[in-house]
Amino acid sequence: MNRFLPFLLAFVAFVGLAFLPANELNVDPRPELAIGAAAPLADQAMKNVDGAMMSLASSKGEKGLLVVFSCNTCPFVVGNGEKSEGWEGRYNDIAKFAARNGVKMVLVNSNEAKRSGDDSFDAMVRHAAEQRYAMPYLLDEKHKLADAFGATKTPHVFLFDASLKLVYRGAIDDNVSRAKEVKEHYLRNALTQLSKGAPVTQPETPAMGCSIKRQ
Repeated sequence: MNRFLPFLLAFVAFVGLAFLPANELNVDPRPELAIGAAAPLADQAMKNVDGAMMSLASSKGEKGLLVVFSCNTCPFVVGNGEKSEGWEGRYNDIAKFAARNGVKMVLVNSNEAKRSGDDSFDAMVRHAAEQRYAMPYLLDEKHKLADAFGATKTPHVFLFDASLKLVYRGAIDDNVSRAKEVKEHYLRNALTQLSKGAPVTQPETPAMGCSIKRQ
């Protein structure tokens, strides 16, 4: 009977893998960009929802650049009815707050595995219009930027200084469900400290969200 055990274990493992979501099988193994590291692929041109080609280098403000990996459907982004508001409803306020502190903001969609559906470029255009995005929403073809950043979630935040060196990465705040119940404003605190030329006292927090759908 024992001679069949290896075959049985192999079969169970195969079945388990077969039913995993594709993105769980293809998560990029690279670590998150290190604090202090330069923004990779800063000159790579990406298509904005208005049709213009933009890069991170051309998008930064006087004091820095905020990059948020996002998408059109993740509940952590768009919300989940009464259960959660999602973080997307805070994007425009964050962009305004960042701008007051000399930092520009861009959203990046890296969900290559969903380009024929919910995260197609046309869907991005519609979603940006519906949400009245006050910032560029860029198409990351073949998730090149996400791979270079080690981004894994939507949303996943990366804040850079004027030299495009990373000073903060992780989550927007500590409450995806209710903006009024936020106790820790991680990103706003980092933006404020960056604008004052002070070190970011909490440069890393765990990103929370849906996995980026890599192909």
